[in-house]
Amino acid sequence: MDRHSKETRSYNMSQIKGKNTKPEILVRKFLFANGFRYRLHDKKLLGKPDIVLRKYNAVIFVHGCFWHGHGGCKKFVIPKTRTHFWLNKINTNISNDNKNIAVLKKDGWNVIIIWECEIKSEIRMQKLLKQITN
Repeated sequence: MDRHSKETRSYNMSQIKGKNTKPEILVRKFLFANGFRYRLHDKKLLGKPDIVLRKYNAVIFVHGCFWHGHGGCKKFVIPKTRTHFWLNKINTNISNDNKNIAVLKKDGWNVIIIWECEIKSEIRMQKLLKQITN
């Protein structure tokens, strides 16, 4: 049983954004500060990557650890209620992610995944710069 009323739960879920999330904005600020210019959510590309760097033929997906099933991450915890629903939803997201990545790679794109839990790591962000330029 949900601890919130139907109206409260509906409001909470409506506040969860799919674009321009805080982790995504942090990555964009980091890239801009390092001289990279990019496009956002290109509808012409499969999966609408969060960040597109055409000059480097690279796309970046900033994945939320929960929504995209980051295994072994403390932010990825399956809810105790409606477990079947959430597992199905997250597994579908993972499957779609894998299909989109495969097609983008086949089309010659350098696909980079940044997990929400990695953004505060300076080492990971420096690695991102190398991934883009290689």
